[in-house]
Amino acid sequence: MSRLPIELVLALRYLRPKRTFVSVITLISVLGVTLGVAVLIIVLSVMTGFGQQLREKILGFNAHLKVLAANGPLADYAYVMNVVLSNQHVRGVAPFVLGQVLVETQPDPAEPGAQALAAAPWVRGVDPVAETNVSVLPSSVVEGRFDLTGRSVLVGTEFARMLGVRIGDRLAVYSPRELAKMRKTRGTEAEEAVLPDDYEVRGIFDVGFFEYNASVIVTSLENAQEMYQLDDQVHGLFVMLKDPYMAERARIELEAVLGREYKITTWAEENATILNAVAVEKSVMFYLLFFIMIVAALCIMSALITFVVQKTREIGMLKAVGATNAQVAVVFLGQSAIVGVTGVIAGLGLGMLALAYRNEFLRFMNKLTGFELFPASIYGFVELPALVVTRDIVLICVSALVLCLLAGVLPAWNATRLQPVDALRHE
Repeated sequence: MSRLPIELVLALRYLRPKRTFVSVITLISVLGVTLGVAVLIIVLSVMTGFGQQLREKILGFNAHLKVLAANGPLADYAYVMNVVLSNQHVRGVAPFVLGQVLVETQPDPAEPGAQALAAAPWVRGVDPVAETNVSVLPSSVVEGRFDLTGRSVLVGTEFARMLGVRIGDRLAVYSPRELAKMRKTRGTEAEEAVLPDDYEVRGIFDVGFFEYNASVIVTSLENAQEMYQLDDQVHGLFVMLKDPYMAERARIELEAVLGREYKITTWAEENATILNAVAVEKSVMFYLLFFIMIVAALCIMSALITFVVQKTREIGMLKAVGATNAQVAVVFLGQSAIVGVTGVIAGLGLGMLALAYRNEFLRFMNKLTGFELFPASIYGFVELPALVVTRDIVLICVSALVLCLLAGVLPAWNATRLQPVDALRHE
């Protein structure tokens, strides 16, 4: 004899595969719940991994905090560096100069038809020694070397590709100082052509983020100070913390020490647009894909409503021999629960399996379709990232189970409303 409650025994018996329309709908319902759970797990895990990787790329090249003067350049930056370094959360500090310049390539005259190409990247002036404490730039040079002595620059991989730049090539850099001179004397008798400074490309870096690789070039702090006529001043300080998520607390503490003459920004503020976009996209994907499970729940409801009609006589007999309304309701709620549990378990297994072999599947699809489905040149990631968060998995599984149970409420309520006499008279 089975030790299961009679209600669950009946629910399992009624769910046995039969060659009926109801059985087909039940099978489709299980598949719908399975696919809904699996797709949600895959998509949310990939989006979470993408967001984490994005933060790591941003934090690898960008500082956790930036210390700026409230008005104009930072003059006494050596003193400010010592004050910042005394904070318990700070790991490293480095001065920087950051601004936009006009860059023009200098093609080899021996190459017929070669034309100069121009771009307007951001130039980042750094102290080569201090930079090792605040970014991954020194260790991210993939061609050439990290050498900023003399008139030299480092360029990103995408910048080098777009302008056809190689190690040893020379770039003409028009700084704001030169452009201001030309604009000031234009159309006058004293008009003069100001020649740009020539810089040699010593290295090509790849920090793992497309935007930085395409729009930033790096030179020494002295060269950048000369471009912007800063003398011994800088635009600000890059601050690296021991824990980037303590940025807000560190800012409050430093503002209390430095006073209102200085302005401090955090990495989260500066990258709020792109990070918020990823978070919103993750939420939107969850709500959109959740409709897959809603469709599966509607299939469960449809199957159970049809089943109530088919089993009207049996329901009448159950109520005639003493079954309560609650027991009859449990039969149908049990069916929806069994379908839900089966679909959730299968979906969880399928989703975790797909995540484990996501990159193999991606490479197979790239080979099959002939084009890259996840271009590294756009997203900046060689492989498809993923991060399984327990909270997300629990949310998906519990939501699917609740939805399946709710799908059985209406059919169960209809079954409890049947009167034994009317039900037995049905056929």
